[in-house]
Amino acid sequence: MALFLSDEKQMHLSHVILDSVKNLPQVSLVGDQAKALREIKLVLADHMRLEVELDKEVRRRLESYSRPVPEGSQEWDVLYQKTFEEALRKRKLG
Repeated sequence: MALFLSDEKQMHLSHVILDSVKNLPQVSLVGDQAKALREIKLVLADHMRLEVELDKEVRRRLESYSRPVPEGSQEWDVLYQKTFEEALRKRKLG
């Protein structure tokens, strides 16, 4: 399912990620922390955009079945997950 985050939540998550990464012994941050936060936020936004694309693709495929499967049913959930994972593999992301 697609996930939507407000700008504030994206920024908060960016801070959490950056703080976690900075605490790793094998990582040293060189440069501007604000730039790192912007980059993290861009990656999050790209990921969410991809997830929305995949969600639309999966829903179109499920709607094209000759026998309609009611959304929210256990069968639909299983088919959605399976089809979503296939779409990820097709794009070499999963």
